[in-house]
Amino acid sequence: MKFVDEAVIEVAAGHGGAGCVSFRREKFIPFGGPNGGDGGRGGSVFAAADRNINTLIDYRYARRHEARNGEPGRGADQFGAAGPDIELRMPVGTIVTDAATGEPLVELLEHGQRALLAKGGDGGFGNLHFKTSTNRAPRQKTPGWPGEAKKLRLELRVLADVGLLGMPNAGKSTLIAAISNARPKIADYPFTTLHPNLGVVRVDAGQSFVVADIPGLIEGASEGAGLGHQFLRHLQRTRLLLHLVDIAPFDAGADPVQQVRAIVAELKKYDPALAAKPRWLVFNKIDMVPAEEREQRVKDAVRRLRFKGPVFVISALAREGLRPLVEAAYAHIAREVHDKPLPDPRFAAPEPPPPGFSPSREGTRA
Repeated sequence: MKFVDEAVIEVAAGHGGAGCVSFRREKFIPFGGPNGGDGGRGGSVFAAADRNINTLIDYRYARRHEARNGEPGRGADQFGAAGPDIELRMPVGTIVTDAATGEPLVELLEHGQRALLAKGGDGGFGNLHFKTSTNRAPRQKTPGWPGEAKKLRLELRVLADVGLLGMPNAGKSTLIAAISNARPKIADYPFTTLHPNLGVVRVDAGQSFVVADIPGLIEGASEGAGLGHQFLRHLQRTRLLLHLVDIAPFDAGADPVQQVRAIVAELKKYDPALAAKPRWLVFNKIDMVPAEEREQRVKDAVRRLRFKGPVFVISALAREGLRPLVEAAYAHIAREVHDKPLPDPRFAAPEPPPPGFSPSREGTRA
C-alpha cells in the first residue's frame, strides 16, 4: 500500500432544518393554536484516532466529506430529525490544521481520541416558539443555521521512540529489519527507502520500543535535493536519534565525517529543536573493514567530529554489536519516560489524617 502522510480535505457539516408554521386544525377546536415544530440539527464532522490505520491514503482520493442536513419541522408539534454525524478515522499521530488560517485544530495522539472538526447548524424555530398571550396565532419561523465548512490540512507524524538517521545506503533498513519485526526492502545494490518504516523492538519480556526508519538525507536536501525534508517530521516526536554512519561507503572517495556534518547541517536548517535531540553515532558495516583497521578508523572519525555522545560500532548485516545498542536505547527511553520531576511541595495534596482522628474531639478543650 502506498504511504501517504499529507492530505488536504474539505469538510462540511450539515445545515439545520427550517422551522414550521402550522396550526392545530381539528373538529370542534376552532382555535387550536400554533403547533409548528423546530427543525433538526445538522450533522457534525468528527475526527477519530485509530491505531489500525497507518497512512492517510484514504484522504488522498476522497477529499470532500459532507454531513447530512437536519430535517425541517412539521405540524402537530413534530420536530425534525437531526442529521447523523460522520466520523473520519485517521492514524494516531495525525495533526489537523485549518488550511485557511494555518491554525492547528487538533493533534490525535491516543487511540480512540475524538475531536470535532465542523459543527452542524442548529435547527430553526417553528411558530410554536413565538406564541404569547397577545400573539396567539404567530406566523413567524426561523430558517436553520448553516453548518461549518472548512478546508483542512492533514499531516501524519509517526509515533516512535527511536529514529534512524543517515545517508542513503547507510544500512538503516538492514538495521531495522535486524532488530525489529519490520520488513523493508533490502537489496545488494544502492537504492534508498521511499517511505518511513516502523518496527517494534522486543528487548525482553514486557520491554519494547518503536523505531522509525526514514528515507536517507543527502546534502542540499533543504533545497529539494533527493527526497528533501518531506519525511523529517516523522523524527520530531522521537526521544532518541541513531545516526548511522557507513564506515565503508560504497563510493571509495566518500568521507564518512563529511557525510555526518552534512546531515547535521540539514537538521539544523529544518528544525533546530530536532537537531538538539539526543543523537548517538552508530558506525555500521564494520564487517567490511579489516579487523586491524576498525578501531583506529572509528577513533579518527570521532576525533574529527569532536563528538562527545555515545558511540556504537555494529554490523547490521552480520548481527554484530546489536544487543548492546538495543539495550542502551531502551535504557535511555525508560529513563526519559519514568524520570519525572518531583511535584512542588507547596501544591502537594495534604497527607491523610491518622486513623481514629476526629476534628470535633481534637478541637474541644477539656
